[in-house]
Amino acid sequence: MNFSEVPEPVIEFAPKTYVCKRAVAGPLVLDGRIDKPFWDAAAWTDDFVDIEGDLRPKPRKRTRAKMLWDDEHFYVAAEMEEDEIWGTLTERDSVIFHDNDFEIFIDPDGDSHLYYEFEINALNTVWDLLLVKPYRDGGPPVNGWDIRGLRTAVYIDGELNHPAAKNRLWSVEIAMPWASLRECAPEGRPPVPGEFWRVNFSRVEWQVEVQDGRYVKQVNPATGNPYPEDNWVWSPQGIVNMHYPELWGYVVFADESADAGGGSAGFPLPQDEYVKWELRRLYYRQRSYYARCGRFTAELAELVTAEEMNTFRIRPKVEAAGGRFEISATTSDGNGIFMIREDGKLWKERS
Repeated sequence: MNFSEVPEPVIEFAPKTYVCKRAVAGPLVLDGRIDKPFWDAAAWTDDFVDIEGDLRPKPRKRTRAKMLWDDEHFYVAAEMEEDEIWGTLTERDSVIFHDNDFEIFIDPDGDSHLYYEFEINALNTVWDLLLVKPYRDGGPPVNGWDIRGLRTAVYIDGELNHPAAKNRLWSVEIAMPWASLRECAPEGRPPVPGEFWRVNFSRVEWQVEVQDGRYVKQVNPATGNPYPEDNWVWSPQGIVNMHYPELWGYVVFADESADAGGGSAGFPLPQDEYVKWELRRLYYRQRSYYARCGRFTAELAELVTAEEMNTFRIRPKVEAAGGRFEISATTSDGNGIFMIREDGKLWKERS
C-alpha cells in the first residue's frame, strides 16, 4: 500500500475547551431561536476564527455556539451573523457545504477513527455521515449512516433568498440522541460526568453577488470557478482541512452540581493529551517520510532534529518495517503506553 503525505498543521497545540452543562429548563421545543430559557444555562463559545488560526484574518461575520446535554440528547445551538441568507439544497445528504452551512464534528473516544460529521444549511437541510477514518488515512465516509431521532430547526432574522431584505442572522438548534452517538463511543455508551469528547464546529461561507434578484457565487475570472469558500471554526486546525480530529476542541460533560462557570472558560487539558499530540507529530512525519522514500523509518533522528527533540515531552520508541510502523510513549503517570500506527489510529495499552 502506498501512503500519501500528511501535512503537519502549522499551529501550536492549544485546542479550545468547553464545559457542557446539563440542561435544566427542558424539554427543548426547537424553533431555531436561542433567546429562550432552555439556553440560559449555556455559555457561548469563543467567537469562531479562521480554520488556519492566526495565519489568516479574523472572520468578517461573527459565529458562536452553545452546548448542553441531558440523559437523552446532546444539544447544540449556533448563531451566525449574516446579511446574505441563502440556500439551494433541499435533499437530505446532499453535499451541504456547497451552500453556506454550519457543521459539527464529533469524535467520542479521541482516537481519530470512527467519528461523525453533520452539516445544515439555512433551509434546514442536513447531511449526516460517519467516517471510518479521516480521508488522509483512506476513509471511507459512510453516507448511508443517519442520526436516528435527530431534531433540527432554523430561525432566520431576515428573509431567505431575498437580497433586498434586511438580513441580520440565522441560527440553528440541534438535538442529537445519545442512542445514535454512542455507536462509536467508549463502551458503546453516552458520556458520563467528567468525561470529555472531541468536538469541533465549522461554518462555510461563500462569496456571493446578486444577479437578477438572486444570490449567485462570485466567479474568479482567472479560473472560471467560484472563489474558494471561507472556513470559520471554533477550534482552529492550522490547515484547511477539518478532518484532523486530533485538533478539535475538548468538551467535558458536567454534572448537575456544576456552578455557573464553565462554558468557554474551559478547563486545563490532562497531560496525557500532550503526549498524544507528540505522537501525532511523529505520525505526520512518518507519513511524509514514506511519501519521499517509499518506506517508514525506525530511526527517530530521521523524523526529529536533535534541537526539536529537546522540546518534546516524550521519549518515543519507533518500530518500522516496510509499509508499517508503530510509535509508542509512556503515559504522563508512567502507568500505561500510548501507541500510534501508520493509519493514524492511536490507543492506550497498560505497561
